[in-house]
Amino acid sequence: MRNSYIVNINILSVAALALLSLAACQRKPAQTHTTGHAQTPDSSITALTQPVNARVIATIPVIKATSGTRIHTAEVSGVITYDTRRQTSIASRVGGRIERLLIKYNYQPVSKGQLIMEIYSPDLAAAQRELLLVAKQEGPLLSAARQRLQLLGMQPAQVEQVLKTGRILYRIPVYSNANGYILEQSSAAVPAAVAPSATSAPAGDGMSSMGSGGGSAPAAATPAAPANTPVMLREGQYVSAGQSLFTIYQADNLVAEFSFPSALASKIKPQQRLLFYPVHDKNAMQPGTIGLIEPVYRNGQNFTLVRVYLGTHHFRAGQLLTASIPLVYHEGWWLPAKAVYHSGNQSLVFRKTGGAFTPVAVQTGATVADMVQVTSNIADWEVASNAAYLVDSESFIKTNP
Repeated sequence: MRNSYIVNINILSVAALALLSLAACQRKPAQTHTTGHAQTPDSSITALTQPVNARVIATIPVIKATSGTRIHTAEVSGVITYDTRRQTSIASRVGGRIERLLIKYNYQPVSKGQLIMEIYSPDLAAAQRELLLVAKQEGPLLSAARQRLQLLGMQPAQVEQVLKTGRILYRIPVYSNANGYILEQSSAAVPAAVAPSATSAPAGDGMSSMGSGGGSAPAAATPAAPANTPVMLREGQYVSAGQSLFTIYQADNLVAEFSFPSALASKIKPQQRLLFYPVHDKNAMQPGTIGLIEPVYRNGQNFTLVRVYLGTHHFRAGQLLTASIPLVYHEGWWLPAKAVYHSGNQSLVFRKTGGAFTPVAVQTGATVADMVQVTSNIADWEVASNAAYLVDSESFIKTNP
């Protein structure tokens, strides 16, 4: 009986295992957690995965550019200088050696008929000997000898003195032919040096110069005042016939020269009116008219030189001036200067797109009363109100087109 019981248990166990195997074969596969749901990529962290020099996430306030006509009064620096249209030259008529020089420095005042120098000339001495040789002869030879000496620079009275005394004048005098201020010819040919009136915005590479985000465009150079430098000519120096030695600027006509930055050059025109005054006396303001506009590249700077020709005046050469001129801007959009970041020769703004700020290069124009003119189309852009807050000093900005 015990054996029968064991056999029955074994049979029941085998039957149970068979039923479990059959049930396992008929069970359906379990459903996954995505069943009934569409797969949606999460793009909320896309901005976080981009480099910090190409996209910045910040909570800085944003602004939009404004448009419209703006009238700005620009102030520029200038100086009173000589009118180069009213000048005359002093040249040596004979070749020889400078025996006596009375001019010591440039822009020394001289009067018409004033003795400038004395020159010893072997040719002049030989011509006087010929004059004395033919003096006893009346005829064309004497007249020709007189004419030759006068062409060499001798005055008729000096020729008569040689004939009367029979003594040769070894020095030929050179006189001033006008009233004014004398300048050595070699100094007149070299442009005067200029001194910057203001420093330009720091031009760091990348994100250097944190404070340069609101920098302005480079300022123009200030015209240099005439300098009373010593002349290079010396006694004992040789000169050749016809060599131009000095230039005399006539003192009755002066001009006011003003330097405009290149960004303002397109806004000024000939015959445009302006007001100017000495830097030490703002109440002595007087009007003027632009007579000449000259683009200049000097000492590594591009600027525009404007001349105002003066009539009756009380100014002195070398006097420093300040001029005010109204300028009208009709085109472009305007942003605060601190919203535009200057990186070298490139101007940038941080445009807000998709919750992040992206640096974008823009074309800029003039800077007017802490407002920067942007010629690129940024009408519907939202830009950071202060670009300097979004840069650091150890990265290079990667701009987007």
